[in-house]
Amino acid sequence: MFSTASKAAQTYARVGMETGVAAAAPHHLILMLFDGALLAIAKAGSAMQQKQIAEKGQAISQAIDIIGNGLKASLDFSAGDELSSRLAMLYDYMGNRLLHANLHNDAAALDEVSRLLTELKSAWEEISDDPAVLAIQNNNANKTVA
Repeated sequence: MFSTASKAAQTYARVGMETGVAAAAPHHLILMLFDGALLAIAKAGSAMQQKQIAEKGQAISQAIDIIGNGLKASLDFSAGDELSSRLAMLYDYMGNRLLHANLHNDAAALDEVSRLLTELKSAWEEISDDPAVLAIQNNNANKTVA
């Protein structure tokens, strides 16, 4: 009985997350990616302390995937500015540091990547409060509805 209830709760949570992703503005999706990567790194750190090798590896792999296939893949290189290129290099660096952390059980490397992601997330949060960004998001949302 408890197994069925647990599976139902997990399904409900997954559907809720999928619905949240489908309804989220692009800017909010980036914040969700930062949160996911930070959570995966925290899980990896906990698993590292508890000497849970498989769990540590899975969590680090998840963080690398979010950074490389989520954050890095979302960069817009068409603007021609240096920001996207620099962020791409920073995301590559983070991935390398996470690989190092996994291979060498280096908690300091996990902390370093977590700090970098936290700083970038803070910048995104500040941007999301900008009235100009909100106006662009609202304009884009109206275009997709029409």
